[in-house]
Amino acid sequence: MNYKKNVYRLLCIGLLNLSSAALAQHMDLKKGWNYREQKTQKWYPATVPGEIHTDLLHNKAIPDPFYRDNEKKVAWVERKNWEYKTTFQVSVATLKKKNTELVFDGLDTYATVYLNNQLVLKADNMFRQWRADVKKILKPGNNDLVIVFQSAQNVVDSLAKKDLPFIIPDNPRAYVRKAQYHFGWDWGPKFTTCGIWKIPRLEAYNTKEEEQPYVLNRKIELVQQPDSLGKSFYFKIDGKPVYMKGANYIPSDSFLSRVTKKEYEKVIALAKDANMNMLRVWGGGIYEDDYFYDLCDKYGINVWQDFMFAGTMVPGDKAFFDNVREEVKYQVKRLRHHPSIVLWCGNNEADEAFKNWGWQKSMKMSKQDSTRLWKDYVRLFQDSIPKWVNEVDGKRPYISSSPLFHWSEKESVKQGDSHYWGTWWGLEDIEVTQKKTGRFVSEYGMQSLPNYSSIEKFTLPEDRYLYSDVLQAHQKAGKGFLKLESYLHRYFIDSTKIKKMNVEDYTYLTQCLQHYALKNSIGIHRSKAPYNMGTLVWQLNDCWPVASWSVTDYDNRQPKAAWYAMREAYRDDKTPEIDLTRPKDLLLEDPKISWQIKGNKVILKALKPAKYVCISIKGYTAKWSDNYFDLKAGEEKAISFEGKITKPDIKVFSLYEVLKRY
Repeated sequence: MNYKKNVYRLLCIGLLNLSSAALAQHMDLKKGWNYREQKTQKWYPATVPGEIHTDLLHNKAIPDPFYRDNEKKVAWVERKNWEYKTTFQVSVATLKKKNTELVFDGLDTYATVYLNNQLVLKADNMFRQWRADVKKILKPGNNDLVIVFQSAQNVVDSLAKKDLPFIIPDNPRAYVRKAQYHFGWDWGPKFTTCGIWKIPRLEAYNTKEEEQPYVLNRKIELVQQPDSLGKSFYFKIDGKPVYMKGANYIPSDSFLSRVTKKEYEKVIALAKDANMNMLRVWGGGIYEDDYFYDLCDKYGINVWQDFMFAGTMVPGDKAFFDNVREEVKYQVKRLRHHPSIVLWCGNNEADEAFKNWGWQKSMKMSKQDSTRLWKDYVRLFQDSIPKWVNEVDGKRPYISSSPLFHWSEKESVKQGDSHYWGTWWGLEDIEVTQKKTGRFVSEYGMQSLPNYSSIEKFTLPEDRYLYSDVLQAHQKAGKGFLKLESYLHRYFIDSTKIKKMNVEDYTYLTQCLQHYALKNSIGIHRSKAPYNMGTLVWQLNDCWPVASWSVTDYDNRQPKAAWYAMREAYRDDKTPEIDLTRPKDLLLEDPKISWQIKGNKVILKALKPAKYVCISIKGYTAKWSDNYFDLKAGEEKAISFEGKITKPDIKVFSLYEVLKRY
């Protein structure tokens, strides 16, 4: 009898919760927004969600930040403070609710919120949800909402100056809980944004919904066991070891409001279609939108989730730690129901940076300051964050940093995950991968230019020569063109000829280089299983059109040459091909390629063997069924494109033809 009573009582409680939830009101506040520079008179229409740069662009107050070298022409924006305002209506029925709260899931970043001229909230973290009890401030009819954003750059500069002579390496950005890539990266521009980047809302309710326990229907383990060769690093899902094939994911736009569901679908489809089963959400970006993880759940793509710290040390004060604690708990609770997430990682490269990047010497750091920095680091990433994670998600593994060992150290290929940058940064040959494959290679790559169709969009004809100021503005890597020249010289063409190349041919060769590097690196990594149990290329995507390590282009997410190499190398139905013959050493003959169009297919044929056959149609920026492939003599190959194109302007490249021109 007691059992029946308890069941009845639980049912009643459930129904009450359902009824109170049904009576709760959520009102999105995304309409009627305007913005202005603080202390100026005129207001302009704003879009929410958005950011100040996109609003200025829509109002033709700035040029396209991605075009030519306009990045430097809009640098002034980040030094100003900006105001946003709207008016929304509240009904009497809403006012009768016991609780009414303003809820902000995304304020970027230093924001002061006023409702009906009363201060209700001060925010300082773009990764947290902020709530303000506004029951006593709301009124029937019109309510005025104003948000003032302080310049994040000015704030962090002020905080860094206040701390002097103590310095937190490597950038004042360390002080702010904001997407770190907004301060510039070696593949990204510097647009230090502000704005309402997620839709705010008014919540009115009588009783708060009870938090539902989450269920994780699979067992996730990270196995790190000492063995005769070092220490393993691999994932077991439901008791089975899984070899992880994938890439690193960065935010898909410098302006986050532009990453729509359609954009997420494009990017995740590129991962799925390239036979990937893991993406690493890199720690210098954002905790992604739920829809990103929904797609990963759907397609069986495992997610390595960094917390948002990258390549810098951290402040040790109580306010910073309290802020991070709330961020961690909020984000883990928000995301933990996604089965795709298999790992929480404290930060990107901060541990190895402190030990190997020479900060202490370059910044003339005292031993006292160095000790303080390390203690604060340990306290946050090795003590606090794992404890906070465990309080809300005790079902997934956590590691403090990726990686623990710099690529120059012997231990980096014996234990833990590895960011192997001996190739590219260390200018080592690609073949070195045979001797330097780690247990789980979570970063490595080779740079290339974006697709030529993309270059045409952000340049004028007079910019299209090596190495024009505009091309330099879209090459953020230190000595990037010199490194590319070094690899092109070794693998494709004598450096004396490179400077004579036109940009289209140069672009083609850099993409062939990236194709060659990734095809062989992936093949070598996979050949070393089970010693090696993961290979994650840097990187899947770009946030703007740029020379980078991305295997896809920012423009319409079109694949670059290396994407096609990855798709083949990540197949499970065949052993990846390894061919370390340097293209420079090939005896190439004129392949005399002919082609014809039938419907949405291009049929190609070569009289002699052809290497790196690349096909393009002017104005077409979608995916080809294949590209940058080899053709055997006499072989006929049909390549399909999406949709129908009237009077297509087709170009076909092969390695022989491009090299012969020089």
